[in-house]
Amino acid sequence: MKNILAPIDFSDVSEKVIFEAAELAKVFSCKLWLLHVAAPEPDFVGYTIGPKEERDWRALTLHNEHKYIQEKALFLEKEGIQVTPLLVQGVTVDTILKKIDKFDIDMVVMGTHGHGALYSLVAGSVSNGVVQESKVPVMLVPSK
Repeated sequence: MKNILAPIDFSDVSEKVIFEAAELAKVFSCKLWLLHVAAPEPDFVGYTIGPKEERDWRALTLHNEHKYIQEKALFLEKEGIQVTPLLVQGVTVDTILKKIDKFDIDMVVMGTHGHGALYSLVAGSVSNGVVQESKVPVMLVPSK
């Protein structure tokens, strides 16, 4: 194993995902890719780039997300783990699947919120989408 991908969403389960992925990276002496897929830029009807308040809020959100993932990567590097933090915008499942191929990922470690069948049926689930479409093993870390 050479590459592990750990998609995180900054929820409570993200810390557990980072811990589990880091432990595997240590055991297999492989690279860890920390990935956060931020929401794509919103479309504004009648606007080319959107109101200033929306742009400012979005910029602050992306700045805070970038800062968080960078801090986690620095901590892991101090623990001797080779890590690359990534923050990209896009459709979550599609973006994760593309990164699996792009970075030659051998395993994905990601969280599951355990919402239940009805929620997954109506709203969908990122973890279910990745499990169903991934060409590599996916380890799910439960939130509870």
